[in-house]
Amino acid sequence: MCGRFVQSQDPAAYARLFGAEVVVTESLEPSYNVAPTDRVYAVAEHDGVRRLGTFRWGLIPFWAEDRKIASRHINARAETVDTKPAFRDSFASRRCIVPADGFYEWERRDDGSKLPHYLHPTDAEAFALAGLWASWRDPETDERVVTCTILTTEPNEVAGRIHDRMPVVLRPDDWDAWLDRDNGDTDSLRGMLGPAPDGAVGEHPVSSLVNSVKNNVPELLQPIDVD
Repeated sequence: MCGRFVQSQDPAAYARLFGAEVVVTESLEPSYNVAPTDRVYAVAEHDGVRRLGTFRWGLIPFWAEDRKIASRHINARAETVDTKPAFRDSFASRRCIVPADGFYEWERRDDGSKLPHYLHPTDAEAFALAGLWASWRDPETDERVVTCTILTTEPNEVAGRIHDRMPVVLRPDDWDAWLDRDNGDTDSLRGMLGPAPDGAVGEHPVSSLVNSVKNNVPELLQPIDVD
């Protein structure tokens, strides 16, 4: 699962990192504790042009009756993403990259408590998390809402010490094919959804202050001494 992550850079930085030719969003406040239904940056392709825009985190399929479903769709399992009704249409032609400076996972300890860890890239400025997006129109207000979800997969060795799932981190060589809306090669796309290499991910325990979405400061990323 990926329930919290970090987006602290400005849109120009993410556009540079992920090759977005157009930025179609205003700047969001840096977030060190992105929570479900928050507004986030994501990169998607429109008319063959890679663009950075703003999405709501928590996918609302076009057929949903209301937006309450969003909080249940912050993640999509890589193993079933092409068959689940909520995600299969987006997987077919509305794929995106969600930039993340890092993400949090919680380790269940022997005493029953949960210890948060911050997982971050060791060889890049940000993770390219595999995502899907959808456009939904509110039947009451006629507002168009664009939302996204983050795909998860089995963990690598580093993440597996903490949790049994991790977000899919796309390799740079796969970005073009992942974002190509005309790419219907399901087998190839599914082949991109394995765990990140162990050496690409570092981690350290952090303060339980991250447990509350009210806390959103850079200090959340600081390592703590568990003992």
